[in-house]
Amino acid sequence: MKENGRKGGAMSPCAACKLLRRRCAHDCVFAPYFPADEPHKFASVHKVFGASNVNKMLQELPEHQRTDAVSSMVYEANARVRDPVYGCVGAISSLQQQIVSLQTQLAVAQAEVVHMRSMSHNIINSPTTPSSRRRPSNNSTLHHQTMNIGESLWSC
Repeated sequence: MKENGRKGGAMSPCAACKLLRRRCAHDCVFAPYFPADEPHKFASVHKVFGASNVNKMLQELPEHQRTDAVSSMVYEANARVRDPVYGCVGAISSLQQQIVSLQTQLAVAQAEVVHMRSMSHNIINSPTTPSSRRRPSNNSTLHHQTMNIGESLWSC
């Protein structure tokens, strides 16, 4: 059990026992995972799953898996508090929609870059124009100008 300070020789109860208003036994299954200084963790888990169900789940698991199980329960409980219908699945769905939207934006930006490059390539390789007759054949200035155009796409 995690000790969170002693008062008069007695250990302070874990967050679960505090919330449930019971004496925290030496072999309390909740104590290692719900310390007294983090009462919000057990409160949300208790609200969503119930103390009895959490107790059963923890006792059925080997000790080396309990920390991960509690972490998952806390995450799911917090997600259920925010979105009672979908929980963390709603968060995952929202993130997937953001990915699709960002991939679309990226594809559009990449298409604009290809378009700008092809336009600059056409300008460089076009038949002589009045301006090219006046200047020596130096493509570096034009190249720098087209690079600035491409860079301005990302300056937003």
